[in-house]
Amino acid sequence: MSDQMPDSAPQFLTVGEGEAAREIAMLVRPAQAGNGAPALVWLSGYRSDMSGTKAVELDGLAAELGLACIRLDYSGHGLSGGNFGEGTISRWLEEALAVIRHVAPDRVILVGSSMGGWIALRLAQELARQGGVTLPKLAGMVLIAPAPDFTSELIEPKLKAKERKSLAERGYFEERSQYSPEPNIYTRALIEDGRKNRVLDGIIETGCPVHILQGMKDADVPHAHAMKLVEHLPADDVVLTFVRDGDHRLSRPGDIALLLSAVKGIIRSSTNRQMPA
Repeated sequence: MSDQMPDSAPQFLTVGEGEAAREIAMLVRPAQAGNGAPALVWLSGYRSDMSGTKAVELDGLAAELGLACIRLDYSGHGLSGGNFGEGTISRWLEEALAVIRHVAPDRVILVGSSMGGWIALRLAQELARQGGVTLPKLAGMVLIAPAPDFTSELIEPKLKAKERKSLAERGYFEERSQYSPEPNIYTRALIEDGRKNRVLDGIIETGCPVHILQGMKDADVPHAHAMKLVEHLPADDVVLTFVRDGDHRLSRPGDIALLLSAVKGIIRSSTNRQMPA
């Protein structure tokens, strides 16, 4: 198989029924014949998509190693249909789960950035809960500046009176984005649904190795948040790597090298665990 993109035209999967139906765009790189390593699954952050630097670099690593790689755009993001304003963690989790079920790899390594880290942790819980033949085994996770429970942990405590009023009256509030001329929009539905998807209120059992990469100059997700997450992962093999001068995006060449190294480490450990004792 060549190292070219899998197919520049994305595939689309309909998720949901009736008025809730939306077309979810995905780019799927098949594994090289005979390669039994886990498929890599990219989970983007809030308002990010599958064509970002880290996502493309991950796909490049998959091409180099002959691995399968699955990328998707949540509804209201990138090439997918659906209204961004209707997006919630439950809705985007449903889409990620549907894509994984549709592609049906045997094992997966989840690579989640920012909000994608939250969705990865919820996916781990759902894969364990639903299990069975239609869902893969979780072989490992790499979380980049993970933002689990960001609505209740990082947004709600800092809401100003004006923002609370806007949420109550308009159902959303806006906040200037340092990454885009368009403001970030946070809806009441997102915040209320976030409370139902909390993961930092008990032990998170992923059953697999987890490697967390966190910038210490992250203005969006403070590095104390990553440390808090580690406290909720006591049963797992967890590595936390701090990048002293790293920001939230961790997209510089050195950051990307760290990411790819972390993914390779998880691939190696998943291969070792498959070997007979």
